[in-house]
Formats: sequence, structure tokens, C-alpha cells
Amino acid sequence: MLDIQLVDTPLDPGACTALASHPGAGGIVVFVGAVRNATKGKTVIRLEFEAYAPMALKEMRKIAEAARDKWNALGVVIHHRIGVLDIGELPVVIAVSTPHRQAAFEACQFCIDTLKETVPIWKKEVFADGEVWVAAHP
Repeated sequence: MLDIQLVDTPLDPGACTALASHPGAGGIVVFVGAVRNATKGKTVIRLEFEAYAPMALKEMRKIAEAARDKWNALGVVIHHRIGVLDIGELPVVIAVSTPHRQAAFEACQFCIDTLKETVPIWKKEVFADGEVWVAAHP
């Protein structure tokens, strides 16, 4: 089961976990990204995320399919939020279930790392003294 979403509403880690669940899963790993209050020594006020949705969804699906194929993932959920997010809000939730725990850890890490490298999502970091657009990936 693959569930890929790019939304402008709050993300629900519990719902993502439930979507990734499978009777054959021995492990479910969930990554929850949160907006923190500082980066590189500067106070963050909020983040703003934008994406090229058609390509972002396509790339997110490719990541989920790769995790399914390489780690025998039974469920892969990748939800990313766009719009304005305040401190503590969740920009990304990834849940992966596999027959064995090690594969679930590896597949989940692959998903978040690859998302940050390849998916066309950009974020603006808003500070008390200015703002800067950065790619969500390096």
C-alpha cells in the first residue's frame, strides 16, 4: 500500500501509521519532521513551504516504490505539507512497514533522505531579522 500526499492542512502521524500498517509487518517505522525554533544560531519565526506539485508527487511516488521494491515494504506513506508552518508544526510524516524491523528503519531513512535530495519542495525560513529561501534538500 502506497499513500502519497502533498497537503496544506495539518499532518497526522497516527493516521499515517495506520495507513502503513499491514498484518504481515513485523516493524513500522515513522519519521515525523517538526519545525524547530532555531537554525544555524538564528531564531526561526516560521517556515513557508512551496512545491511544484505534479513533479513533487511523482518523485514522492518513485521514492515509495523504490522502498517497496528494495526493502519489501508492505506499506509506505509519505505526506508533506505546504504553506505556512509555525514552530512545532509538522512538515513531513513518513511511515514504512516491512516484515522485519531493520528493513523498516532502512526504508524509512531512505525515504526521508531521498525526499530531501530529489523532490521539488522549497522552504522559506523566516527569522526575526529577515528571511531566506532554501531548498528542502541540499
